[in-house]
Amino acid sequence: MLAPMTPYVCPRCRLRSPADALTWCCPQCRGPWDLEFTSAPVSLTSLASRVNSLWRYEEALPLATGAPRVTLGEGRTPIVPLTDGVSAKLDFLMPTLSFKDRGAVMLAELARRLSPSRVLADSSGNAGTAIAAYCARAGLDCVVYVPEGTSAKKLEQMRAHGAHVTVVPGDREATARAARDAADEPDTFYASHVYNPHFLHGTKTYVYELWEDLGGRLPDTLVVPVGNGTLLLGAALAVEELYGHGLIDTRPALIAVQAEAVAPLAEAFAAGADDLLEPADARPTLAEGIAIPNPPRAAQILRAVRATGGTFLTVTEDQLHSAQVDLARRGLFVEATGVACWAAVRASPPRAGLTVLPLCGAGAKTGLGGGRG
Repeated sequence: MLAPMTPYVCPRCRLRSPADALTWCCPQCRGPWDLEFTSAPVSLTSLASRVNSLWRYEEALPLATGAPRVTLGEGRTPIVPLTDGVSAKLDFLMPTLSFKDRGAVMLAELARRLSPSRVLADSSGNAGTAIAAYCARAGLDCVVYVPEGTSAKKLEQMRAHGAHVTVVPGDREATARAARDAADEPDTFYASHVYNPHFLHGTKTYVYELWEDLGGRLPDTLVVPVGNGTLLLGAALAVEELYGHGLIDTRPALIAVQAEAVAPLAEAFAAGADDLLEPADARPTLAEGIAIPNPPRAAQILRAVRATGGTFLTVTEDQLHSAQVDLARRGLFVEATGVACWAAVRASPPRAGLTVLPLCGAGAKTGLGGGRG
């Protein structure tokens, strides 16, 4: 018998749906779901004896009830200093070499419980490799839609995990549209890292790990790359949970980083808008993993940044290239998308206190100058 699952709710229409249904979006507005989930406080002193994966924060996670759970030992990535006031969390040291493992493990666990005929994902790289790996771990049939030009190394990784890869002519948006059409086919679980909120509850463990490793506090500033906003929204969830349970005294500022070439959220933020002004052009950028012209959770992302007194920063192609080379000279080989935050911090030094940024994807997947998410 399936353990009880938290229902979905549409943040716009307030419609609800059981999480054991395969309804991947709100049937009224076609927008992404949220979860009607209330976390319990995590005891810092209890964590030393717990499993060494993100499932250690079970009070804060949906799907934590019931065992065994899908896992590859994800999470618990180290923090290393870059300057006196800036540290990096090395999320490229995940089982599939990107932070997307944090959300993929949640989607694979949900799919395992639902037992669909197939799991479908769309990705320009890292999310697809993560979904493919965790579906392999869970024994699930997986199809990944990818755009033309996806890194050959990432395609090889998906196929090595047993995923069926469908290459879609056109850009990332064309791939997403094709996947959403296929997601409506019977007995298909759409493992969307954008539309399914379980993914966000996986990425929020990034902040829970910071809280644990810093002895029950958070940095003063969290700098996060933003395309579809899955890491930023997960971070915002964790901050609100920790603050709401009295486990932190103040909320850190969320600084969101976009590539100057594709920055619809930064433009909306600067204009004081509550949502996108209009979809951006999908211009070429080294930071391809965050080059999202029309993020479905745009309004949520803008609210989350404003609620913490944060802001948006943008980085140029020259800054991205320079930051990637600089990190490599420091011993950290990170793909171009994953260096966006370091590029931003180098150009706009942070306020006083501790700043932490993520290094999200391994450079070994793409080489210098590449990096799809």
